[in-house]
Amino acid sequence: MSQYQSDFLNTIVARGQFHQCSDMAALDAALKPGFMGYIGYDLTAPSLHVGNLAQIMLQRRLQQAGGRPIVLLGGGTTRIGDPSGRDESRQLLSEEAIAANRTSIRSVFDKFLRFGEGSSDAIMVDNSEWLLGLNLVEFLRDVGRHFSVNRMLTMDSVRLRLEREQPLTFIEFNYMVLMAYDFVMLNRDLGCRLQMGGSDQWGNVIMGVELGRRMDGAELFALTQPLITTATGDKMGKTAQGAVWLNPDMTSPYDYWQFWRNTHDADVGRMLRIFTDLPLDEIERLEKLGGAEINEAKKRLADEATKLCHGEAAANEASETARKTFEEGAAGEALPTLKVAGEIGLVDALVGLGLVGSKNEARRLITQGGARVDGEAAGEDVSIRVAGDVRISAGKKKHGLLVP
Repeated sequence: MSQYQSDFLNTIVARGQFHQCSDMAALDAALKPGFMGYIGYDLTAPSLHVGNLAQIMLQRRLQQAGGRPIVLLGGGTTRIGDPSGRDESRQLLSEEAIAANRTSIRSVFDKFLRFGEGSSDAIMVDNSEWLLGLNLVEFLRDVGRHFSVNRMLTMDSVRLRLEREQPLTFIEFNYMVLMAYDFVMLNRDLGCRLQMGGSDQWGNVIMGVELGRRMDGAELFALTQPLITTATGDKMGKTAQGAVWLNPDMTSPYDYWQFWRNTHDADVGRMLRIFTDLPLDEIERLEKLGGAEINEAKKRLADEATKLCHGEAAANEASETARKTFEEGAAGEALPTLKVAGEIGLVDALVGLGLVGSKNEARRLITQGGARVDGEAAGEDVSIRVAGDVRISAGKKKHGLLVP
């Protein structure tokens, strides 16, 4: 029996995507077809990463339930930088860099959300539309007066920075004010009544709810989902080589597939619920697999997640490449490649293929016996002559090709 009237709430609870809500009963009653909910994404890099994907999937669930997601690009707030979870200020980006990031990021959302003019079609807006033209004195008078500095100092994004005796600039201190104002503007312009985000954003989100009530008497809602961490306690979407990006030019479909394939056994069911559209009964079957059979569940996770982000053809190619590489010992077409004229050292090969993040890491791997050339362990001083394809391996799961 369903716990809520709304398919959206029932779905996100069942899939482990719910953490906290400002008024669950009232939101449940308000969630009719076409109901709008937004999440903001600052434009700090040319691509979003797997850490952002949990938020995108939350908006996907809203659309699947008949709601209308709003993607808010932070063309304005990126000029300040969110201080949440950081001990130092973000690097301020130029207008040109922000514009380039906006162009690069936009296409990612088309893979997960349907945009258009229909009642459940997604909308994309940029907060630079209302933030860049603000008059400071009028903004302080009309908006700033609704914020208590005493309360702002208790917010995690501010409190933790101060407790660690790290500097917090005045501009960062006001990030939460602009974020709250975004909610007011989206409610005024589009009728949006729900802001969603990760649980670490709760303080910022609830401030928007309160600002809407104080300025316009609007009934707005806040909803967050848990921060996604792995069974080892690591932050979701981070590897030894850095972030796992959603743009294929920054993380290849093969490496993306491999990231999901390498999921910890204890995380498989949770990742399937959040990052795929597989039915819950199928997920329950997969997560019960034991022993070596759990690898089949990991492959299914990798296939489904890669299909969503990069398409079915790329997912199939990555899966086939992995099968050939690991099961047949052959060289698959989707492996990362490095063109070499003549000879190359093993350290440079490992770094050039992106199998390690630095030369020091490459040397450590070689010293530990984890580097192989065409399946044979090799030392740091080896010189690899590339007359044909040469397979380089870093451990058991990461491979690349040197090509002439």
